[in-house]
Amino acid sequence: MEEIINVFPSALRTLCKASFQQGIEPEEFRLRIGRPVMVLGKGREYFWNQDKTRFQNRQENSYIWRETDMKETLSRMSQYSMYALEEELRNGFFTIEGGHRVGVAGRTACEQGKIRAFRNICSLNIRVARQKKGCASEVIPWIVQNAGIFNTLILSPPGVGKTTMLRDCIRLLSDGTKEIAAKKVGVVDERSEIAACFFGVPQNDLGNRTDVLDACPKAEGMRLLLRSMSPQIIAVDELGSQDDCLAVEEAMHCGCQILGTMHAQHVGELQEKMYLAKWLEKGFFGRFVFLWMDPEGERKFSVYDERMQRLC
Repeated sequence: MEEIINVFPSALRTLCKASFQQGIEPEEFRLRIGRPVMVLGKGREYFWNQDKTRFQNRQENSYIWRETDMKETLSRMSQYSMYALEEELRNGFFTIEGGHRVGVAGRTACEQGKIRAFRNICSLNIRVARQKKGCASEVIPWIVQNAGIFNTLILSPPGVGKTTMLRDCIRLLSDGTKEIAAKKVGVVDERSEIAACFFGVPQNDLGNRTDVLDACPKAEGMRLLLRSMSPQIIAVDELGSQDDCLAVEEAMHCGCQILGTMHAQHVGELQEKMYLAKWLEKGFFGRFVFLWMDPEGERKFSVYDERMQRLC
């Protein structure tokens, strides 16, 4: 994770390096001016110990993030040109080398109800991009149908790993497995989390037959891919809006298969989501993969069919 370590001021890189060396897999770095640096991993919070330059699970003697730290870190993240990030910042985040996404908070400048710029950034959330190749290998056999796949939704509460699972499904379907021949996959990556593009180049391995629309609205991107790239499968993260769902149905009617994700706290919640209830009624989706975290922090999955009968 050298890309993350190197964006910190030189005096703090030893502390950052400790985050990756003590058996914890950091998922987020929370940096708030005047507050302790927090590192989140496997559902737990950790802190940097400023006296012993190590990682700890207690807040005592923890390093307090300073305004000078923020300024230097932002400069390094932007390669000393914050202006180059203005367009991305309007969405509240940007991507750094290695595909790590950085969320921002602070004072905004708005025009006609829309954010035009960030004037003062006081909080950063570095989300560690960690591609877990092979994590979807046990899921693929459950979603394969003849020469293609069932229209499939991956569901979980926030932070459980549905984007990670989606990313590996894309890679496996694009390159092919023993269960299915390689497919052309189109990815609409509205939040730059799936491919983690840096200056347009995917930092994650999505396979040899995958085309990515980066930072593109989901509905518009799905329609564009249908017109321009003839995908066999369209993959999209965090479906939710009315326009998203209409675009999904258009893609299905064009013979394209859908691989998507959606937030859901539990399987029973699916009936409460307006468009999912319609899709369930019409049998649009043949597979629902639900992810959860066990008490040891390990991700597990179960698979349901179009009638919501559990298959595994």
